[in-house]
Amino acid sequence: MIDPVRDLVSVREATERLLDAASSWDNAAVAEASRLPGWTRGHVLAHIARNADALVNVLQGRPMYPDAATRDADIERDAPRPLEVQLADVRESAERLQAAGREPADWDRTVELRNGVTDRAARIPFRRWVEVALHHVDLGVGYELEDLPRDFVEREIDFLAERFTGHKDVPPTTVRADDGRAWTTGGGSGEDVLVSGPAPELLGWLAGRRDGSALTVEGGPLPGLPPL
Repeated sequence: MIDPVRDLVSVREATERLLDAASSWDNAAVAEASRLPGWTRGHVLAHIARNADALVNVLQGRPMYPDAATRDADIERDAPRPLEVQLADVRESAERLQAAGREPADWDRTVELRNGVTDRAARIPFRRWVEVALHHVDLGVGYELEDLPRDFVEREIDFLAERFTGHKDVPPTTVRADDGRAWTTGGGSGEDVLVSGPAPELLGWLAGRRDGSALTVEGGPLPGLPPL
């Protein structure tokens, strides 16, 4: 069951973990490459900050971003900033989102995100948790998928399995964690494929953070997944 108030607490905790990790850096570390192709750590931090403001827009009934070009330009503009400025921006934008989440609202209403995607307002805090947690991993500073809270990992696998359900380019696929929990996804042509392994590895594959080489595949090759 989605609990946006509880998820906002988890978002705050995840943000503090990220800020604590980054507080030991220097400006040179911000300019180093992240794990995301073409992005420095500064790009990742800038994106995290601008995403918070974008989700405030969503919660308050405005377009998430004016357009894709503006979103990208804002990240490029903010990426080279000094560490102190980056961390202040992440912290302050995160607090703006927390404040928006505390405003009286109908959490069951439908809101619009990018590219015409819609969702329940109640899932926006979890979407933000995903942004902060996975991008913390993307920074490449020793925080790995295995360090993520177990309930987060399971919920994000749920979310991604649902996202790929019915996708014509993904064959019928069962995703099974080592603890026995299983999800179904895909829906294209072909025989059912079973992909199994540790939950963090499954999440890494579904989220495009790992290549799936640590997973066991039965019934066919490892399915290729469309970009998120």
